[in-house]
Amino acid sequence: MRSRHSAVLLRLPARSVRPPARSIRLRAGLSQMALVLALGGTAWAQDARMPAKAPSEPPARVTTELPKVETLSATAPVTPAVQAIVPNAADAAPAPVKKSRELPPLVVARVSTDPVPTLSPATFLDTLRMADRYQAMVDAGGWTALPADLVVKPGASSPAIPALRKHLVLVGDLPAETAMSDQLDAPLVAAVKSFQARHGLPETGLIGRQTVAALNVPAATRQRQLAASAARQIGSNFPYGDRYVVVNIPSATVEAVDHGMVVRRYVAVVGKPDKATPRIEARITDVNLNPTWTLPVSIIKKEIIPKMRKDPGYLARERIRILGPGGVEVDPTAIDWSTEKAANYTLRQDSGLENSLGQVRIDMPNKQAVYMHDTPSKSLFAREVRFHSHGCVRVAQVKELAGWLLEGTPGPNGQGSTWGPIEIETSIATNERLDIKLPKQIPVTFVYLTGYATPDGRAHFRDDIYGIDSPAVPMPDVAATGTIAPPAKAKSTDIKSTDIKSTVAKPTVAQPTVAKSSAAKSSAAKSGAAKPVRSAPVTETAATNDPVPPRSIPSRAALPPVD
Repeated sequence: MRSRHSAVLLRLPARSVRPPARSIRLRAGLSQMALVLALGGTAWAQDARMPAKAPSEPPARVTTELPKVETLSATAPVTPAVQAIVPNAADAAPAPVKKSRELPPLVVARVSTDPVPTLSPATFLDTLRMADRYQAMVDAGGWTALPADLVVKPGASSPAIPALRKHLVLVGDLPAETAMSDQLDAPLVAAVKSFQARHGLPETGLIGRQTVAALNVPAATRQRQLAASAARQIGSNFPYGDRYVVVNIPSATVEAVDHGMVVRRYVAVVGKPDKATPRIEARITDVNLNPTWTLPVSIIKKEIIPKMRKDPGYLARERIRILGPGGVEVDPTAIDWSTEKAANYTLRQDSGLENSLGQVRIDMPNKQAVYMHDTPSKSLFAREVRFHSHGCVRVAQVKELAGWLLEGTPGPNGQGSTWGPIEIETSIATNERLDIKLPKQIPVTFVYLTGYATPDGRAHFRDDIYGIDSPAVPMPDVAATGTIAPPAKAKSTDIKSTDIKSTVAKPTVAQPTVAKSSAAKSSAAKSGAAKPVRSAPVTETAATNDPVPPRSIPSRAALPPVD
């Protein structure tokens, strides 16, 4: 028998001058500050540790804002979905470009300090119920769109305020008994901040372009985001334990969860739309200090060989060595760079500050060969829009995350020692690779939740940055959420790891199907080619009319590391 929640899913569609003494003192102070940062003192930067809060406080205050107009619009027209691909040897991994020796930035983009996790055992059903609630809003006519150029400062009045109030009452940000007026008064400002927090916007209370764009996303689109996100959780085998790690790709954040509470939340950089971070379920097995980076064949062919033809000293400057059979080092001058023979060798970048993986890699064996890691280029962490990697997840303050993962792991100084900030920094200072195996593996999952609900009954939304919520056959009169994804061939998004036993039973829910418009049905009847599209519960696949079948995924050993 089809449940009510099933029906919800079925609706889814230098100057050389000596500086003054004051300047010298300033530089000395900055050096001391950098040392504090290096030793894990995060008081100068954003402290990733969560303050003690009651679970009943408002959830997820992630402030990853929408991009500027030229990159992302919450009311942008539907564009071809850029499916989240499985990064492979052909095009996944960072090009070894010249990098400066950057110190960690003193500030990173702000993220929530709320302890409610994005993903918990209750998320699936909570999101289904919220999708049902939003469907009722759709059936009732949704909400009124505001003028796209509306700007209202706190305390100011506008004829659009009554419509704004009704919207915020409908979605639960404003109590229904609040007095009606055309002024952006204190209660309404608080409601606007609540709305902004739920949508990953800066909590300013100001009505401006970004907030209006989010307000104007139709109720049908929001319902579809919730239903699509719930559908992607069907069949999940993720083992929620006492400690686990969640990466929500659309939020570009990493959460360390301990006994149901987020104890640390980190800014992250995730995959570009055409090099999308895949969804996975895996276990963290090791923390690698001073990792090396083995270049994929695609990078050797597309980047290294052309560079070596122009600049024979390139590999030496980048500390990339060529290894032949048995790991014997090969002189670059012994290779004919006019050919592609270099691709037959192993090219490996040595450990160090300029290594493309930075100083820390967090290993989690999976078929997609993705992982979390440090980076020598930390400026991206200060951005609100952080979709720049080639598939892996770069983590701000990753040494602190490594320290949390290593809690309970025997330290390097004999019996009774543990891993702390000083031990981690001391080991990194040796510049020697060290692989630390966790005595108890920690579950980790990369999820793609553009809409989700928390136990307090609040709905949260993020942009469908990869364009995979939109059905292959667009539903009539339903706008898409914003996407910076350029037109591209549809590719397989991901295949989750299958080596994890399920510990949480999920109810059987019908797979979501996409309803066609009458015009689409008529066209399908004439051509006989178009068929109803059924969203896959575990993996996102190419459109049904794609003549190229999904590519099989080689074993992890056959895939090089990616970034």
